[in-house]
Amino acid sequence: MVSTANLYDAVARVGQALSSGTRLKMLELLAQRERPVLELAAVAGLNVTTASAHLQGLRNAGLVVSRRQGRQILYRLAGDDIATLVAQLCAVAETHRPDVRSELSAALPTDGIRLMDRDELLAASEAGQIVVVDVRPGDEYAAGHLSGAVSIPLHELASRLSEIPADVEVVAYCRGRYCVLSHRAVRLLIDHGFDARLAADGMLEWRADGVPMTAPATS
Repeated sequence: MVSTANLYDAVARVGQALSSGTRLKMLELLAQRERPVLELAAVAGLNVTTASAHLQGLRNAGLVVSRRQGRQILYRLAGDDIATLVAQLCAVAETHRPDVRSELSAALPTDGIRLMDRDELLAASEAGQIVVVDVRPGDEYAAGHLSGAVSIPLHELASRLSEIPADVEVVAYCRGRYCVLSHRAVRLLIDHGFDARLAADGMLEWRADGVPMTAPATS
C-alpha cells in the first residue's frame, strides 16, 4: 500500500515554520520590501542572532529567499503567495478562535474609529474623493504603495498636518490589519479635527490579493 505520511510531514514543515508570532511578524515586514538581516532585526525588535535563526527557519521552509549584496544578505518573500498564506492564516484564526478576536480588540481597539473597506477605498481614491495617507516609513512607501497615496510616516504626521486638506476625508493605511501605525495616525487626525477613517486592511492583504501597487522607479 502506498503511504502519503511522508508527504503530509513535508507539508507540515511549512506549518511548523509559521508556528511563531515573531516569524509571522517578520513575514509581514518582508511583505513591505526586501530587507537586510540587520535592518529586519532592528525593525522587528530582535537581536541579530535571533533574527538570523528565524530567517533560517523560514528559508528552510521555502517561505523566504535571500541574496547577497556586497557584505549584506537580503531577504524577501519567496512569492506573493506567501503574503496570501499569512493573510489567510490570520483571517482563519480570527474567524475560529475567540482568543484571537479578543487579543485583536485589546491591542487595536477601534472604538471611535470608522473603517473603510477596500472596494470603497479604491473607488473613492480613484474618484479623488478622499486623501489616502500611507503612514509607513518612507522606504517602505518607496518600495511600493497604493496608487495615489501620499507618504506621511507616522512619526512625521503631527508636524505635517498642514499638508492635508481640512475639507476632505482622510484614510490612513499601513503594513496590514495588525499594524498599529494607521490606528495611531487616525486617532491623531481625529484629535486635530480631521474627518479620518482607517483602511480595513493594508499592504499585506493587498499584496496577497494582487491589488495593483505603484512600483518603485527604476533607473
